[in-house]
Amino acid sequence: MISPDPEVIAMAVLLDLVLGDPRWLPHPVVQIGRLITVLESLLRRLIACERCAGVLLLLLTTGTAAGTTWLLLRSTAHLSSLAGLLAAIMVSATCLAARSLHRESSLVAAALGAGDIISARQHLSYIVGRDTEHLNEDEIWRALVETVAENTSDGIIAPLFWLSSGGPVTAMAFKAISTLDSMVGYKNERYLQFGWASARMDDLVNFIPARLTAILMIISAPALGLSWSNACKIFLRDRLKHPSPNSAHPEAAAAGALGVRLGGTSSYGGKESFKQHIGDPLTPLDGQAYRNMIRLMYLTTLLMAGLCIVALMACRR
Repeated sequence: MISPDPEVIAMAVLLDLVLGDPRWLPHPVVQIGRLITVLESLLRRLIACERCAGVLLLLLTTGTAAGTTWLLLRSTAHLSSLAGLLAAIMVSATCLAARSLHRESSLVAAALGAGDIISARQHLSYIVGRDTEHLNEDEIWRALVETVAENTSDGIIAPLFWLSSGGPVTAMAFKAISTLDSMVGYKNERYLQFGWASARMDDLVNFIPARLTAILMIISAPALGLSWSNACKIFLRDRLKHPSPNSAHPEAAAAGALGVRLGGTSSYGGKESFKQHIGDPLTPLDGQAYRNMIRLMYLTTLLMAGLCIVALMACRR
C-alpha cells in the first residue's frame, strides 16, 4: 500500500474525522520534531556554513521520515495484506489534521465564550506562532480564523494532495517539510540562513495545495449559506497580500466567504509585524465567524477527499 490508493484515503479521512490525533498515541510529527532538534544541534557544530547545514538538515529529515515510512509499510505488507492496509491507513491518517485543528481551536473559542481571556490566550499560543500574551478578544478571534484558514491548506488539503499524488511515503515527506518550516523556517537572525532551504521547500510543496484550497473554499461557500461571489472577489483581489507566496490564498477565499477582514498588526518574538488587510469587514470577527470557518474547513476537506478518491478510481480503471 505504498502507492496512492482510494480506499486508503477514504478510510484515513474517516479515521481522522472520527478520532483525530489521540493524545495517548505517539505521533510521527512529534518524532520528526525531536529528530530536527537533534540534527540542528549536531549540524550547527559540524558545519560552519549555515545555509549548507540547513540544506543537509532538510535532506536528512525528509529522507529519514520517508525512508522510515517506506520500511514500515513494506514490512507490514510482508506480514499480510491486511496488516499492510491497516498500516497505510494509520500512517495516512496521521498526516491529516481536520479533527485536531477543530479540537484545539475550539478550546480557544470556548474560553472566549466563557469570558476567560487568559485561558483563551494560552490555548491560542499552542496553535499560532504569534505572541498571544496581550491580545484582546477581537485579536484572538482574528488569529483563530486566520490559523484555521491557513491550516486547512497546510494541515489537510496539502496532505491529501500528496497522498493522492505519491501515497503515504510522499505525504509523510511533506509532513517532515512542514514541520521543518514550523521549527526553523523563520526570518530572524538565528534561522535566516539555517532555515532557508526548509522555508523555500515548504513554499514549493504548498504552492498547488494553497491555490486548490482557495478554489475548494469558494465552491463550498454557497452550500453553507456563505458568499461565493465575495469569496471569489476577495481571493482575486487579496491573494498576494502576504509575505508568504501561499498563505494569503486560503485566507483570502475564507475572508471573502465569511465577509470578514483578516490581517493587521501582530507580534512575533516581541517584534511587531504588519500584514496587509485581507477581506472587507462586512460582518464581525466573532464566534459566529469562527463557527462558519470550521464548517467551511470540514466541507472543503470532504470535497477534496471526494475529488482525490474519484480521480484515483478513474486512473485505476
